[in-house]
Amino acid sequence: MTPPAGDPIAEARRQWIAHGWTDAAAGMTAVTSIMRAHQLLLARVDETLKPLGLSFARYELLTLLSFTREGRMPVGSAARRLQVHPTSVTSTVDRLEAAGLVRREPHPTDGRATLVALTTAGRSLAERATTALNRDVFSRPGLGDEDLDALIGAIARLRAAAGDPVTGS
Repeated sequence: MTPPAGDPIAEARRQWIAHGWTDAAAGMTAVTSIMRAHQLLLARVDETLKPLGLSFARYELLTLLSFTREGRMPVGSAARRLQVHPTSVTSTVDRLEAAGLVRREPHPTDGRATLVALTTAGRSLAERATTALNRDVFSRPGLGDEDLDALIGAIARLRAAAGDPVTGS
């Protein structure tokens, strides 16, 4: 498929204005631009993680567990920290467990809760994946330091306005 000539998002903005939606044109442009940037960054992340057999969701859970003192936490706590529905974490745990990267354990004090625990193989893979992401994506996301700081601040304000808990970076 041949990409269209010019910037399709700029063209969409022009069309918004031409159709009388001028008051929404900047917002549509921002939302569409963020969604396109998400696609571009996710493609880079996926390209980096695919050879390791990981999706970003699986990487996030492995890394979250590696940050804990004992390499384990309740599934519900993982869902809250990752800001996803518990069923998403359960599905991710299923896949990671099948690969031998995590294991389920009974909660020591809450019979209704289950802990997800990192295995040695899971910790090793999380470290390798982090090294690859730091090298190939995070250390060079495509913006300079000043632009990154401005973007991080703008997105933090957007998240805060939507009710996310946001603290200074």
